[in-house]
Amino acid sequence: MERNVTSMADILLILALMATLFALSHAQLKGGFEENFSKSCPGTHFKTSKDGQIWYLTLDQVSDCGFMTKQSYRFGWYSTKLKLVGGDSAGVVTAFYMCSEVEAGPLRDEIDFEFLGNRTGQPYLIQTNVYNNGSGGREMRHQLWFDPTLDFHTYSILWNSHQIVFFVDEVPIRVYKNANHTNNFFPAQRPMYVFSSIWNADNWATRGGLDKINWKNAPFVASYKDFTIDACPWKNPYPACVSTTTQHWWDQYNAWHLSSKQKIDYAWVQRNFVVYNYCQDSVRNKYKPQECWLNPLD
Repeated sequence: MERNVTSMADILLILALMATLFALSHAQLKGGFEENFSKSCPGTHFKTSKDGQIWYLTLDQVSDCGFMTKQSYRFGWYSTKLKLVGGDSAGVVTAFYMCSEVEAGPLRDEIDFEFLGNRTGQPYLIQTNVYNNGSGGREMRHQLWFDPTLDFHTYSILWNSHQIVFFVDEVPIRVYKNANHTNNFFPAQRPMYVFSSIWNADNWATRGGLDKINWKNAPFVASYKDFTIDACPWKNPYPACVSTTTQHWWDQYNAWHLSSKQKIDYAWVQRNFVVYNYCQDSVRNKYKPQECWLNPLD
């Protein structure tokens, strides 16, 4: 499948933006893992490379594994590079997500990347979802245009008061707009922690739970690196920065909408890789949710 050729001006603009993002995001997280994150699994299930730059999360019948930021944030840019479990990964879910409550309580806000494992030879599906005040039901599923088990790829979330954008290798695959800034289903008020995990979801993840985990293939290992955050750190009772000041690139006008290049990439993804969109599910939703009437390209 061919993609449109971009102009040199667009390429230079994108390279400049990427360089800025890299510098800003890396400036936000200083120190090592222990300074910024806490893990929620036995030490045997969380390991690092010799240089400490790659983090390996393991799932087996003994335990799953995950980690989260010690700091919560409200609005910003969140990104990681991830290599998924290879081979037969049916029932295994690897996640990169944000949540307002450490224990994922019943009234949480949440923004999700979930990677749904599959039988050998079948492609992974990416499921994205948005929760507000404990309610979800905003799922989309996409196929990928590459094998995510062979190498690291970048998965990112842009979150501001205007939109949430999910990126894969700088390509926007989903845009979730704030419906006129008054919609009751846009997480905007509460800060969120950033999480990553690998866990057993074979009750729903692969063909609706028909394909269970084959524990003979355990352990299942997901690999993370280059975890970056450029966001507003929350400090009670109010955050240190306020999004309405537009002091940060992720809350300025250019981040409220997709760029011309991003619109081309987004349209390419919508034509070729969307598997499920809740906005088009008339059986599940008798009335189309308000945000579904908004044009993601506006």
